[in-house]
Amino acid sequence: MKKTLIALLFFLLSYTASVAQVESGTFNILLKTMLHETVPTISVSDLSKKKADNIVFLDAREKGEYNVSHLKNAKWIGFEDFDLARVNGIDKNAEVVIYCSIGVRSEKVGEKLMAAGYTNVKNLYGSIFEWVNQGHSVYDLAGKPTPKVHAYNKKWGVWLNEGEKVYE
Repeated sequence: MKKTLIALLFFLLSYTASVAQVESGTFNILLKTMLHETVPTISVSDLSKKKADNIVFLDAREKGEYNVSHLKNAKWIGFEDFDLARVNGIDKNAEVVIYCSIGVRSEKVGEKLMAAGYTNVKNLYGSIFEWVNQGHSVYDLAGKPTPKVHAYNKKWGVWLNEGEKVYE
């Protein structure tokens, strides 16, 4: 029985790693259990190949998290107090990539955007944590690259392997 469980676990980890959209197999397992896939996802790898000028980036974290760092040119829209008025002026057919720390909050806000008629919404799989883990830059409020990343809390911060963790 023990050998069967070990073999099954090895298979699942190998399989998950082979289809994963994030570099860490264990992080991918966590994401697969937490996300409901109600919003189409885009991997960091696929996003990094696109021309960012044509994408609207929306940050679904709290204002303090956004203030520490965010993706270049991202617009803060929040989570707890999200209001559709914050996305007024964004074309409902524009390519929108929404993110948070790992993708759970952004998925929930993405659902609201889709219900409001936005047709091309994607949730960044692994969100800002995976973006930074794969070596991509984040920016401070002055628009300058920063090593700092708000790690949400110590429990979730374990998934952020690169950058300088901030918890304030």
